[in-house]
Amino acid sequence: MKPIIQDIEVKGILTKSNLPVSDYSVNPYVGCEHSCKYCYASFMKRFSNHPEPWGEFVDVKHWPEIKKPEKYAGKELFIGSVTDPYQPLEEICGRTRALLKQMQGSGCKISIATKSDLILRDLDLIKSFPDARVSWSINTLDDAFRADMDTAVSIDRRFAAMKAFHDAGVRTTCFISPIFPGITDVPSIIRRAKKQCNLVWLENLNLRGGYKKVVLDYIADKYPNLLPLYEKIYQKNDRSYWAMLDEEMRKFTADEKLLYVRDDDSISRPFEEMPIVVNYFFHEEIIPSAKKKVRQHRNY
Repeated sequence: MKPIIQDIEVKGILTKSNLPVSDYSVNPYVGCEHSCKYCYASFMKRFSNHPEPWGEFVDVKHWPEIKKPEKYAGKELFIGSVTDPYQPLEEICGRTRALLKQMQGSGCKISIATKSDLILRDLDLIKSFPDARVSWSINTLDDAFRADMDTAVSIDRRFAAMKAFHDAGVRTTCFISPIFPGITDVPSIIRRAKKQCNLVWLENLNLRGGYKKVVLDYIADKYPNLLPLYEKIYQKNDRSYWAMLDEEMRKFTADEKLLYVRDDDSISRPFEEMPIVVNYFFHEEIIPSAKKKVRQHRNY
């Protein structure tokens, strides 16, 4: 189903961020065509005045020219906190590219999160920013499961885009998120990604709001043997699964000679000795004062 598309005028495109990874959040679109079943950004629907379900509409933002972009020198812009800036519509509308062109040469840093390989179009432009980083969300190597969860490009295409950026000298992150208990094979993803990324982030599946029922119904239908585990985690708030996976990751990364840290650890390691694996299983506990430590991880 094609989403409902409309153009909207906004007063500005840079929003001060409380996220520990950036100074500003930037979202060139409201909504996303990828229709991820687990999308935490679905809370944005209540601010959109759209009756359509989340994933069935996209608002294309148009903003005034950014005045004095150089005042953002040294600041970090996170592009794609609640939308995919390279969803298919970007190929036509080019709002993410317009933003990058406006900020080029300003001295700001950028971090981009996507599930797309359309970003390859802007590789040279992204390379021109200092300390640019691009992350791809990959939580499975099974493209059938991927297709059940979202309508973004295949896993192979995501890895190919990651490799192209990594080979071009852009810092890359494999964002293994969300980790589906009993389904996401984290070690296999890390083994495939480790030669083409500088950083691996691990994030647990959080279920809240309307999509909690959607995901649990999916598990009941497709993975009924896992339903007791999901009920234990998401109905009884038992976090022992994540503690167990944390310990497994410590052993696995030691065997693979990778540095493994939790989001509250401090790290010191030369850039050349990548990748670093960072566990954000409990990152909802991070507070703004933790920004310094989280950025330390991001800078590798």
